Amino acid sequence: MKSSKLAENFPAVVPILPLRDMVVFPNVLIPLFLKGTRVVKLAESVAGGENLVGLFYQKVRNRLNFLGDEIASVGTLARLQQVVHLDGGGVKVIADGICRIRLTNQMQQDPYLMGEVDLIEEQYEPHSAIEPLVRSMAALFRLSVNLGRPIGEHVKGMIDRAADPGKLADIIAAYLPLKAMVKQTLLECEDPVDRLIKVSHYLNSDVEALQSKPPQTVNEAIQSAAASRRHREMSLRQQMRSAQRDVDAQDDPHQSDLQEFHQKIRDSGMPEEVVEVATRELQRLERIPPHSPEYTVARTYLEVLTALPWNVTTTDNLDINRAERILNEDHYDLAKVKDRILEFLAVHKLKPGNKGPILCLSGPPGVGKTSLGKSIARALGREFIRISLGGVRDESEIRGHRKTYIGAMPGRIIQEIRRCGTKNPVFMLDEVDKIGQDFRGDPACALLEVLDPEQNNGFVDHYLDVPFDLSNVMFIATANQLDPIPPALRDRMEVIRISGYTDEEKEKIAEMFLISKALTENGISEHPIRFTSDAVRFVISSYTREAGVRNLEREIGAICRKIAREITQEKPPRTEVTPAVVEELLGPPLYFFDLAEEDDQIGLATGLAWTETGGDIIFVEVSGFKGGKELTMTGSLGDVMRESARAALSYLRHTCAMHGIDEQVMADTELHIHVPAGGIPKDGPSAGITIAVALASFFTGIPVRRDVAMTGEVTLRGRVLPIGGVKEKLLAARRAGVREVILPEKNRAGLRDLPPYVLEDMRIHFVTHVGDAIAIALTASAEPSCNGRAAQPALPMLPDERAGYAVKTGNEASPE
Repeated sequence: MKSSKLAENFPAVVPILPLRDMVVFPNVLIPLFLKGTRVVKLAESVAGGENLVGLFYQKVRNRLNFLGDEIASVGTLARLQQVVHLDGGGVKVIADGICRIRLTNQMQQDPYLMGEVDLIEEQYEPHSAIEPLVRSMAALFRLSVNLGRPIGEHVKGMIDRAADPGKLADIIAAYLPLKAMVKQTLLECEDPVDRLIKVSHYLNSDVEALQSKPPQTVNEAIQSAAASRRHREMSLRQQMRSAQRDVDAQDDPHQSDLQEFHQKIRDSGMPEEVVEVATRELQRLERIPPHSPEYTVARTYLEVLTALPWNVTTTDNLDINRAERILNEDHYDLAKVKDRILEFLAVHKLKPGNKGPILCLSGPPGVGKTSLGKSIARALGREFIRISLGGVRDESEIRGHRKTYIGAMPGRIIQEIRRCGTKNPVFMLDEVDKIGQDFRGDPACALLEVLDPEQNNGFVDHYLDVPFDLSNVMFIATANQLDPIPPALRDRMEVIRISGYTDEEKEKIAEMFLISKALTENGISEHPIRFTSDAVRFVISSYTREAGVRNLEREIGAICRKIAREITQEKPPRTEVTPAVVEELLGPPLYFFDLAEEDDQIGLATGLAWTETGGDIIFVEVSGFKGGKELTMTGSLGDVMRESARAALSYLRHTCAMHGIDEQVMADTELHIHVPAGGIPKDGPSAGITIAVALASFFTGIPVRRDVAMTGEVTLRGRVLPIGGVKEKLLAARRAGVREVILPEKNRAGLRDLPPYVLEDMRIHFVTHVGDAIAIALTASAEPSCNGRAAQPALPMLPDERAGYAVKTGNEASPE
């Protein structure tokens, strides 16, 4: 009777090992000598582990491929043990028969035969005649042994202990000198009692043949006894050697390591070419003395090679609704990134096995790029890995060192995959735009293979020197700017831009995530403390100046820490945080953005700029005095911004009559353009329109409206070209209290990413020519003091400047 445990754990698909001229029975331990690439590979891959193999009688000899009925349909499920490589080629294994199986379907031929099998259950009706039949068969078999049948002592013990008719029949049939076809017929007999009766006929015939055999001569008896003695001595020596190896393995760490590595290589699931490399390295390790330095190098290499998750993967959770719920729980907004992850899950559900996407999240600090990677891993049910590439300058950090070097180790990619224990994690490459390069190589070039879906299925680390499949890894890179990333590397990634948050979005994030987190981390979550909406908005507008929410989280944490201190000092407890409480705890406000209340000034224009931290406002100041045509520019301006200033000035000189500017005054004026915050480098072409408006205001004497901000690139002919970072710049203008913005006409489509409530509060002017911007930005009610010099310059003039020009009739101005 088969146990229920075997039926529960029975494998549906097993490797198939055809046997020529041999039939293996259940409940029998028998050696097998195997040759041939397929069968040797099969034996090596399944021996010693929990994997099982089906042993089937091969009806047709000298065939490499088996189709139809060329192998028997009934065989034995066995476990292969003790694989020993023979000097003449091939291997010797011990087959431990377990139960009968039936082959129902052949599935594949390479690298070895696989098939679907069913368990053959053995059942029989209890009968009073079965027990006497079992006893008589056991006695008859012992008689055959006494008559000269060469059987080992362990077989005699098995016969004495066999009380089941099917088990006894299998043991006797295995050791009777029967043809393979006859043994196969007995194997196919499913009734244990019927099989024992058939075996009894063959056993009676064998006993009769042994009894009718003529008596041996004295010499034959001596030779037979000597042969039997040699056989027993050889068996005893083999057992002693096996026992000695076990003892040596226990006492000798070197032998123990070798056996352990043999087992790890079999169980690791490495590809065939990697198994060959590992086996070759292990054979080399066996020949190296343990005290040699090379021994440590080879041993460390094998440890790394066998510890990698060659075939270990985590199962993706393909519940789209669950993934969407997790992403929304962890992050507010970020719709584009969430949609892309859900699209990947949908495609992976419809087409399993597709390659993992390679995303690049680009945006200012504090918008949730890194934490988004953790949420993606949680939504997919995968392991999460993060490495920071900021400041990495050595190519070997990615690809590793050659193992011949002292202290060599794999690169960060392989190290982290080994540490997480699965080959399909979510792998975040943080700050990919801050990779450096020096004489040790360019890490960005090493990432080209890692982040290429067509190449990373065979990524070769310098230390391993064998390919490792990275195609199932979901790589997510983060960057603040895309410009520093090499074009070839940027081309391999799907870029998703994450813009800064509006004040309303920051307020929602604070209410949904930041406040509860700060209360918990500072131990005051059990106290009834409530942040009012006005207090949150006050912190956002007066104590932070960022596109993300990192500083907002710090300020809320600072408020909670101060409240925690008050609680521990037994001061009157606070139940509500209002703007007055915020100012009391954090001090005076740090930022003031209400530009609309300031006066309009001549030669001072407000521009919009994009920075790593999101959008910001800049001021362009223009002053001048009598002199030549020299143009001075200060404020840490880059080359592109300087060129934009020269282009704007050239345009005004060319069209001075159109804008009411005295050409002679412009020719005799030495200009100074300054952009405040000189300690901060500034560059880019988008300040061209701001510089042009400031210059026009200076020469016409008409103030520039302070409630208008602008951005756009200017050409020599006055055309306004499109620029980037529209959303960030508009959010910066809104934070600063600016309600009118001048944008290039071709940037009209960029407003789609803005929330509707942002556009409702702002008036956007789209222009195609710088003249339109000048007409909008200069105050219509102001009257110029003259067509040349301005009456009230933005910056203090030198004493001799006021006497430098006199107003005359017409459009001319000359020195006094």
